[in-house]
Amino acid sequence: MTDEWIEQAGTRRIVLCLIVGLFAITNLPWTLDDYDQAKQAYTSFEMVGQGHWLYQHTPNESVATKPPLVGWISAVLFQMTRWWEGAWRIPSLAAALALLWLIAKDATTAYGAGAGLIALSAFGLNLLSPRIATLVRTDMPLALVTFLIGRQIWLKICRAEVWTRRDRAVAFILLASAMLIKGPIIYAFILPGLFVYQFLRRKRGAPSAWSGWWPWIFSLGIFLVWAMGGIVNQPGFYNSVVVREFAGRFTETIHKPQPLYFYLPHLLHKFAPWSILMIGLGIAFWRGRERLSLRMRPDTLWLVCWSVGGLVLMSIIPSKRVDRIYPLVPPLCLLLGAQIASARAEEWSGKLRIWLPATLIFACIFTGGYAAWKIGNGYHARRDALVRFSRQVRHETARNGWRYAVIGGREEGMLLYLRSDHFLSPDEALAQWGSGALDALVVRNQPVRPWPALLPGAQLQLVSEKARELPQYSFFVRAPEASPAKGQ
Repeated sequence: MTDEWIEQAGTRRIVLCLIVGLFAITNLPWTLDDYDQAKQAYTSFEMVGQGHWLYQHTPNESVATKPPLVGWISAVLFQMTRWWEGAWRIPSLAAALALLWLIAKDATTAYGAGAGLIALSAFGLNLLSPRIATLVRTDMPLALVTFLIGRQIWLKICRAEVWTRRDRAVAFILLASAMLIKGPIIYAFILPGLFVYQFLRRKRGAPSAWSGWWPWIFSLGIFLVWAMGGIVNQPGFYNSVVVREFAGRFTETIHKPQPLYFYLPHLLHKFAPWSILMIGLGIAFWRGRERLSLRMRPDTLWLVCWSVGGLVLMSIIPSKRVDRIYPLVPPLCLLLGAQIASARAEEWSGKLRIWLPATLIFACIFTGGYAAWKIGNGYHARRDALVRFSRQVRHETARNGWRYAVIGGREEGMLLYLRSDHFLSPDEALAQWGSGALDALVVRNQPVRPWPALLPGAQLQLVSEKARELPQYSFFVRAPEASPAKGQ
């Protein structure tokens, strides 16, 4: 097997189809029960249902902590499609496909067809991208905007072009978009590497990567205006968003802190086997006869500064979670393409003929096996039991014209599965049942309560399936002959 096999169009088509398929199916069956997906989904649901376009809440009526841009996109998609599941997941999937196309295009143009295929394979065939591609979260849209900002800098360096007014306007739009997706975290991914590159490039006479201050300051101003409006107009916004969500990330008292080295082993594992290949190539360059790593091209130097700078700063921040460093994956893919191009230029083709096809085949098996295991385990564990139960409830209530509600529980996704605006407390539910305002009620079976006795005239209609790690819910309806209690 030779590395020319990697450059064939048929190989690229097969790998591309595999990646797109994995992006689409790895999270099946779709649920909102983990990774705070229900919180993100509820923002657009509240926008459409209640008209809260600037500041939203969580299903349990706390203040939503993320800016609203992704929620706006989901709300618009719902108005176009009338399909909530698609409206919630299409932003992440579309961002993943855009990243896949951009990485393949840029790596192929800059480093050749073989390096382009490896770069797109590195982005799509790992344990992070297929998982995040259809999660109802802001990670993939943030990764796309972060990559577009870093890519703009990379292209300016590659072409040795000066920054124009139009370039700065584009940078401002991208930075403002990032601020409205997840706030100033964009600074952590770009600025450390940018400052290091600007320092190192003077010794080499390399092109400047600096766009000027105003795109960075004005975009931050947009976020600060949004934050100040929340502080002034939204009760609890300051404590939930400013203190806990943003300032709390830099302390060891609010969020659970992790050690300094937390991200590195996770990145090595989640980005395997490409992380191993990158380390191997890096060692080989360093041990080369002329220490090739010290003669990096300016565009490659920027990719190294971008990736390593973001990793170092994110590692310093005490509050850590694996998915938070996902925006570092796209520049690592471009960097891998640059490594392969440099290796070929230095006549290492003999070694690459073995390692590149072997790594690609292993990645297909490794990532495909992970996806198959995850999907199979999800269906075997009936992870979508509450989704299917809620679908039955919605069908029955629509067919019979029943007025229904759900009592609040730990599963925030239940509110969205049932397409309901808010949870009821047990006391509110009993009062509305007694007054005849409700015809049906969804309740959590744990803790056990004597619902038939508490709900006069109620009969059990449905019970959700038993599922691993999920509680059961019951659906009570008012018997046809029953009537509201008098005097209530």
